[in-house]
Amino acid sequence: MSDEIDGYCDPAFAGVRDAFAENFARGEEVGAAVAVFVDGRPVVDLWGGVADHKTGRPWRADTPVITFSCTKAVTAAAALRLAERGVVDLTAPVRGWWPEFAAAGKESATGEHLLSHQVGLPAFDERLNAVDALDPAAMAARLAGQTPVWAPGTDHGYHALTYGWLAGELVRRHAGKPVGGYVAEEIAGDLELWLGADDALIARTARLTTKPLTPPASGPSGAGAGGATPGTPRLKGPAAEMMAAAADPDSLMNRATGNPVPETGGYNDPDLLRGGWPAAGLIATARGLAGFYRELVGGRIIGTDTLRAALTPRVSGRDRVLIADSTFGLGFMRPSTVFAVPGDTAFGHTGASGAIGVGDPERGLALAYVPNRLGGEVSGGMRAVRLTNAVYRALG
Repeated sequence: MSDEIDGYCDPAFAGVRDAFAENFARGEEVGAAVAVFVDGRPVVDLWGGVADHKTGRPWRADTPVITFSCTKAVTAAAALRLAERGVVDLTAPVRGWWPEFAAAGKESATGEHLLSHQVGLPAFDERLNAVDALDPAAMAARLAGQTPVWAPGTDHGYHALTYGWLAGELVRRHAGKPVGGYVAEEIAGDLELWLGADDALIARTARLTTKPLTPPASGPSGAGAGGATPGTPRLKGPAAEMMAAAADPDSLMNRATGNPVPETGGYNDPDLLRGGWPAAGLIATARGLAGFYRELVGGRIIGTDTLRAALTPRVSGRDRVLIADSTFGLGFMRPSTVFAVPGDTAFGHTGASGAIGVGDPERGLALAYVPNRLGGEVSGGMRAVRLTNAVYRALG
């Protein structure tokens, strides 16, 4: 497969190319791309495989794909940019700019609670679909009227989809436009990333699939690939709880990650792609997503002091939704069980497809990996782990 990988790789980062090729050789990829900047300089820009398994359309240098929860970092950056400009005080109660949100015991909720998964609204109470989600104001209004699962600020749990319409309402009310419009005007610039797609972009976006294009050449197909075998010990503790939650359609995990749901086509649904879901709808190339982190680390989206403050962990420990340990600043994941990145100064976000975006101010690093084959993980996966480990090894 290494002969079918296109693009550029600095010789010092040859291990990243090897790890990228290994993911294909294991049968874990259909199409994917990875990009890395160090101190603003591109050192890796690789792509390979198939963008559409139904037509055989190849993955090209400018092939974008939906990146799932990697979106949250972009939405958070939009909110932080507004706060930095003095438009909103994130430490103040949300009720000051969103009076309706004070309902049902949420009077003390702050902007920081919205951005750090502490507000207690990880799932919608009613069943919704991709057409419902085209109206961000209506989605936010539904959440404003809900009773929180826990009192804001007393616990944390991953707001897989609701995060976008909570943090997004902060942007919409203070910028006068949805997150996608604000990102296009204030953040994206020349970066290949979009939150809300037109028909032309949808047509060239990679198609998601859960099936491998070819079986692995040899060996296991990676994390989560196989079931239990005779003699395998039963899982215990958090691992067993995670498996049980994943298998229970009424668990908080499944209610948080599975609603709203597209009517047809899963995350290939054109209504979903048009809607630019602000927690999970970002369409980007690897180069575009890595470029976003390059700009963040370089202080060009928000100031370095604002970024440093945002990276200060607000919550850490057992996640009410993911069960595993998670650590969050304001919108960004920090190293934890669900953000398995070697650098202790790293930040970023994973996506349910296995995608990841990473920044590391101490190392001048910006990294993104975007696939179109969905993994079985709620957050991250071994494909991304191999790539990020290879990058850090190259950095020394």
